[in-house]
Amino acid sequence: MDWNVLFGALLIVAARVADVSLGTLRTVAVINGRKAVAWGLGFAEVLIWVLVVSQVITTVRENIVNAIAYALGFATGNFVGIMIEQYFAFGRQIIRVFTRNGGEMATAMRERGLRVTEFDGRGRDGPVSMLFVETERRGAPGVVDLARSLDPECYYTIGDIREASSRSARASSRK
Repeated sequence: MDWNVLFGALLIVAARVADVSLGTLRTVAVINGRKAVAWGLGFAEVLIWVLVVSQVITTVRENIVNAIAYALGFATGNFVGIMIEQYFAFGRQIIRVFTRNGGEMATAMRERGLRVTEFDGRGRDGPVSMLFVETERRGAPGVVDLARSLDPECYYTIGDIREASSRSARASSRK
């Protein structure tokens, strides 16, 4: 195999890893309503894609290695994009904890600076507390670990927060 062919294939892999990773991050930005970030990522993603796909299409009959590099870059880009997104853990989450130790758990969480809202409820086996805990996404595993350490039997769900309001945000928007 010619070194130029190999070098070209490596460039295609690298470019596809870049554009597919950008696409993953762009999708997260769209879901989180970050318009400007999504625009910038989308522009870079498609520019790279157009340049790469044009190279692969014009050479595919003589050089199948470029097509394989294209597929390899795409697959790897999905993996890399997910890893980058998980590392940065953009966004906020709400953790809903259902427990029989609501008061104790809410107090422990508030002592750690967490925002907790507590509700009384009735489950299949009697009274329960529902705690809604708002946190940065990267902090969610720590909140779950804390809840499990205080009540190994607790049940929880985690959801992304796309939009939230607060009293101070509403007051400042009225001015």
